[in-house]
Amino acid sequence: VQLQASGGGLVQAGGSLRLSCAASGRSLSAFAMGWLRQAPGKEREFVAGISFSGNTTFLSPSVKGRFTISRDNAKNMVYLQMNGLKPEDTAVYYCAADRGIIVTSAPDYWGQGTQVTVSS
Repeated sequence: VQLQASGGGLVQAGGSLRLSCAASGRSLSAFAMGWLRQAPGKEREFVAGISFSGNTTFLSPSVKGRFTISRDNAKNMVYLQMNGLKPEDTAVYYCAADRGIIVTSAPDYWGQGTQVTVSS
């Protein structure tokens, strides 16, 4: 499966962005999906995950209450709505897919990321 993230950009602290992930090659309904991020000089970290059906979501404590993950299996798309952005959210965000129950920081598939920069 090929994954392409989009929707990143430059935003002021407190602002919002919506990231999208388009998949091709296979139906996303076969995968748990999620978002990871990597800031300069830091390791890649888990941000959000969503189950095959979309009924269960998982959020990192650092983004809980601010970010929402969703998916549309019919459109082969996954989304990350980011509200209340903080400068520490600045990173390259990657869409990820996993054949397991949940996406981890070492997923089976991930694509090119999209840069999110939050200014203070």
